[in-house]
Amino acid sequence: MRKYWHSPNKVLFLITCGLVVFGVIMIYNASAIMAERRFGDSTLFLKKQLLWAIMGLFVMIAVSKIDYNLWQKLSPFLLIISFFLLLAVLIVGKEIGGARRWLKLWVFTFQPSEFAKIAMIIYFARSLDKKRAKLKDFKIGVLPHLIILGIFFGLILIEPDFGGAIILASVGLIMFFMGGVKLLHLSYLGLLMLPCTFIFIIMRDYRIRRILGFLNPWADPQRKGYHIIQSLTAFGSGGIFGRGLGNSQQKLFNLPAPHTDFIFPIIGEEWGLVGTLTIVFIFIVFAWQGRKISLKAPNLFGSLLAAGITFLITFQAILNIAVVTGCLPTKGLALPFLSFGGSSLMFSLIGAGILLNISRQAKC
Repeated sequence: MRKYWHSPNKVLFLITCGLVVFGVIMIYNASAIMAERRFGDSTLFLKKQLLWAIMGLFVMIAVSKIDYNLWQKLSPFLLIISFFLLLAVLIVGKEIGGARRWLKLWVFTFQPSEFAKIAMIIYFARSLDKKRAKLKDFKIGVLPHLIILGIFFGLILIEPDFGGAIILASVGLIMFFMGGVKLLHLSYLGLLMLPCTFIFIIMRDYRIRRILGFLNPWADPQRKGYHIIQSLTAFGSGGIFGRGLGNSQQKLFNLPAPHTDFIFPIIGEEWGLVGTLTIVFIFIVFAWQGRKISLKAPNLFGSLLAAGITFLITFQAILNIAVVTGCLPTKGLALPFLSFGGSSLMFSLIGAGILLNISRQAKC
């Protein structure tokens, strides 16, 4: 089959590489002073992210050369591995900020939930493809997938990682829709998510505080509303064209996590509205190219796989941007390809590599 492959989608490849390179630059820019003050090494986060970026780009290229149909055969094993990794992180995981989401592997810190998202997408694409004739039957076509989704949702929620769990559930619903599940069944699932989300929010005090801070950040500007106020200050001071690269004031110990979850406001402060709209436009192009690949995929498995990966990456970008601009309550979510974080970057690039391979066989 390889002799029928074409060149990969060049637009997708170039914008992915461009985002990674720009992300490394902005991570160093946003973290250098903080890293020097706290760790005595201004290049600490640069070196870590650069290492992940180099490895990730090589892995993306390698994955782009692997026939995506191979993932169909490996999907049950990937799902089982991700299940045990999620269990392991709850038992022996590294706790940071009250959350147990990371496993220490030699010199690397690994986040199993990132692997679980990709494994779930691959498994759902395979299973929905195989059960395409039975997807209208709730008990046979939908319920088994819901049970698996619920197990993984629960494991990620326990860490706790509410944002990651919501992303996983949303990806599952989108893949149900793409696979051909009845709209009536999807509407029931959507309605069920509303009270469940409310219950999960009130289970934790800090989630309630985040909601209150979102509704009126100025009522408690030093605690509940601190993150969003500092974020909006960064955007406001950037204006149309920004202060210029390296001239952010909010990264100087005002805005928490300027190199991770809140890197987009630093981009807004230094590159202005023009810079932020450019990033948004690039993610729109990524989504459009992913959609094109999904529509032209040689088979249903490839179509569902491309749709799931595209939605995963672009939905995370939408949520991150919505949070830092005050459109959603504060939640720790990485901006794909741009935020500091090895696991997020690596699995986003693996996803991009799979998309590139599907595009090779779809000629798009």
